[in-house]
This record gives sequence, C-alpha cells and structure tokens, in this order.
Amino acid sequence: MSVISLENIQPDDKIISRKIKLNDHQLSFIETIEECLEEARDCSAWRPVAIYADDVLVGFAMYGFVGEPKTAWIDRIMIDSAQQGKGFGRNAMKHLIDVVIKTYDVGEIYLSFVEGNDVAKELYEKLGFKFTGKCDPNGELIYRYEVDLSSHQ
Repeated sequence: MSVISLENIQPDDKIISRKIKLNDHQLSFIETIEECLEEARDCSAWRPVAIYADDVLVGFAMYGFVGEPKTAWIDRIMIDSAQQGKGFGRNAMKHLIDVVIKTYDVGEIYLSFVEGNDVAKELYEKLGFKFTGKCDPNGELIYRYEVDLSSHQ
C-alpha cells in the first residue's frame, strides 16, 4: 500500500493545476485548482496541498479553519483521473482528517459537495461524515465528521 503524504503548496503555484486532471463528468462537481488557489490567495486561512502516494503526485486538496464561528473544513479534494479507483481518495481523506484534527485541535470537521456526486457521498459517509440537513450558499450539501477522541490522541 502506498504511503499518502501532503505537501503544502503556494497559492501562486500553477504547476499543480496543469498536472491534475479530472474526468469530464466530474468537472461540474468541484472548482478548478486555479479557483481554489485564488481563494487561498484571498483568504490565508485556506491551506492548499498536493497529495502524493509515495513520490507520485495523485491529487490536490484544500483545508482550513474559517468562518464565524471558526470551523474546520476539508474544502476540496480531487484525485487525478489516471489515479482514481486505486484507493488514494479514501486514504487521502483519512490522512486529511488526521491532519485537520491535529492542526486545529477540533472535535468536528465539515465539508460540502454537490448533490449528485454519489461517489463522494458514499466515500464521506463510509468515513463517518453525516449530513447536517443544511446546504451552503452554493446549494452544496454540508456534512460533519464528529471526532472520536479516543482514536485521535
């Protein structure tokens, strides 16, 4: 099994966006990497990261501690189309959850996604995220992960 790692990237790093591609049917589910990086330039609370499996770039994610009141979010995650179906998304999410918990010392993590993105929904629910019954201003479904403090110490 590959070791998943995250590498911080700068909001002006355009190289990553040229290396990560999604399948055409996924383009409506998530913002482009360029849009994510622009958001990170505008709000320094966002942390864009490259996702590596061993030494191979397999994806991109962004997380942060934002809003009022401040809450922890895994805001974006995408796995390159050539690397999908290999378990990297699941393993990267597990790693991101741990990083967010340790970085922000939080008891819950939020994320949102476009209704109809059934692959993401299934993954998030298997990892323990639950629908809050709310949507964000863009109409995305908001899910919350409650940290099991006994397993994250």
